[in-house]
Amino acid sequence: MSKTTKYSLMLLLTAAIWGFAFVAQSAGGDAVGPFSFNSIRNLIGAAVLVPVIALLDRLGYGKKPEGKKEKKKLWIYGSLIGAVLFLATNLQQLGITYGRSAGKAGFITACYLILVPVIGLFLGKKCGAHVWTAVIMAMAGVYMLSVTESSGLEWPDILLLLSALCFAVQIILIDRFVTDVDGVRMAAIQFLVCGILTAVPMFMFECREGWLASFTKPEAWGSILYAGLLSCGVAYTLQIVGQKNVPPTLASLLMSFESVFCVLGGWLLLGEKLSLRQILGCVVMFAAIMLAQFGEMMKTRKHPGLVKEAG
Repeated sequence: MSKTTKYSLMLLLTAAIWGFAFVAQSAGGDAVGPFSFNSIRNLIGAAVLVPVIALLDRLGYGKKPEGKKEKKKLWIYGSLIGAVLFLATNLQQLGITYGRSAGKAGFITACYLILVPVIGLFLGKKCGAHVWTAVIMAMAGVYMLSVTESSGLEWPDILLLLSALCFAVQIILIDRFVTDVDGVRMAAIQFLVCGILTAVPMFMFECREGWLASFTKPEAWGSILYAGLLSCGVAYTLQIVGQKNVPPTLASLLMSFESVFCVLGGWLLLGEKLSLRQILGCVVMFAAIMLAQFGEMMKTRKHPGLVKEAG
């Protein structure tokens, strides 16, 4: 198994965790408030990675920063990505909280599929025709999977579009920084910064009478722990590590499979039925991933060493 394939599988696992976590995230946000949910789950994600970092260092897989310059660079990178993640996750949560349906929210957020290669153009990273074709196919697949209603652009939609832009920036920043520093350490700093920043609006808007009592609800801590341990501690870390040898556009395509796993999760766990349109959407998205990955494999064979320029 090639390195690219291994890292691609990491990103698919990331998408699976995010997709199956949708119910937990929705329930947790409703139970304790969107900012409380996001702050606590990110702080849990940071805490979970502390023993992981220690274990990786002990096994010789860690990359300890050497000297003050390396430590400063690690904290700058992690803090910058954490600030972007703070905007992305909270804009997304607010868009859902303010009434946008899960299907339309999933489709609008998936606009980062288009935004990643577009932003990449401004950074001098050109995409081949196969990548643009795969992006369009994936967007069509997400639409078939998610959107079942028709309505105009509303305030929650604007929040979700801004969230998609932030997620696109996060993917590009990770691609830029992950080869220079330890990915797991950068992930831990990212969650810590995101959790601390989100605590500010949490204390400002949600810490009122009855706020602490909301955490006694069974769905609150179950959802928070799932999101903290798996969505943050595992999935976002896999995203950072997985992007080491996967171009950002292909990475965004792989992670867009979150929509597929979300639908499958509803089918397997909640007994929801898949319509013919949703099944076709899964097929189209799978074809898009295969097209993008096959194109990258062919490019690598013809021009070894140019993989990172493909996104």
